[in-house]
Amino acid sequence: MLLQDKTILITGGSSGIGLELARRLSEKNNKVIICSRSLDKLQRAKMEIASLEIFQCDISKKEECVRLSDWVKKNYPKCSILINNAAITHTASFYKDVDILSKLEAEIHTNFLAPVHLTKHFIAIIEKNSNPSIINITTGLVYAPRVIYPFYSATKAALHSFTQMLRIQMNSKKIAIIEVMFPAVDTPWHKGNAPDIAISTEKAVDEMISSVEKGQVEVKVGKVKLIHLISRLAPGFALKKINNL
Repeated sequence: MLLQDKTILITGGSSGIGLELARRLSEKNNKVIICSRSLDKLQRAKMEIASLEIFQCDISKKEECVRLSDWVKKNYPKCSILINNAAITHTASFYKDVDILSKLEAEIHTNFLAPVHLTKHFIAIIEKNSNPSIINITTGLVYAPRVIYPFYSATKAALHSFTQMLRIQMNSKKIAIIEVMFPAVDTPWHKGNAPDIAISTEKAVDEMISSVEKGQVEVKVGKVKLIHLISRLAPGFALKKINNL
C-alpha cells in the first residue's frame, strides 16, 4: 500500500511520533486528522502544520470514541486509514504507589480499550474506501517488559495480541491490519530522560513508512528486530538486557 492520496486519522497526533507522522503524511495525502485530549497541543500542531484537521477528545472514554467516529463519518467519509497511536504510561512502584490501581485503569482504557473501540467504530467507515487499513502502534516491549513501567508493556502486549487475532479474522476482508513496533524513540513521552539508545522521531517514522509501503503487516522498527530474536532464543537474557538500559 502507498501512504498517499488518502484521508488519515492519527490518535495522539499532537506530539512525538504522532506529530512526526502527521507532518510526513500531510505532504502526500488529501487530509490528515489528529486528535488529542489537549486543545493547546492540537492548536500548536495546527500552527506548525497548517493543513491539519484537529479534533479534541479523550479516547479513554468510550463515548468519546463514538463522538470521534461519528464526526469523522460525517465530515470525512473518505477516511481510509486509522492509526491508533495514542498511549500513556506511568513510572511507578506497584507495591508503594497508593494510586496504582487508578493508573492501571487509565492505561488500560487509553492504550488498549480505546484502540479496540475505535477499530470497531471505524471499520464501517474505512472499508468503503480504497486501500483501507488500521495501523496499531505498539513497542518492542511486548517481547520483554521494562519493570519501571508497571502496566505499559502489558497493555501494548494486549494490543499486539488483539492485532494478530484481528488480522487472521479479517483475512478475507480488504482491510489491511498492520502493527508497527517501535524501539525507544526520543520524544516528550520520556520527559527528558530518553535512554541513550533512543532513535529520533524522524528515523523511526522513516522506517515505519518505508516498511508499510512495502506491504509489511508486522513492522519491527530498529532494534525491535533484535529484541524479538533474543526473546525467542534467551527470554531471560532479553528481559535483563531491556531493564539494564
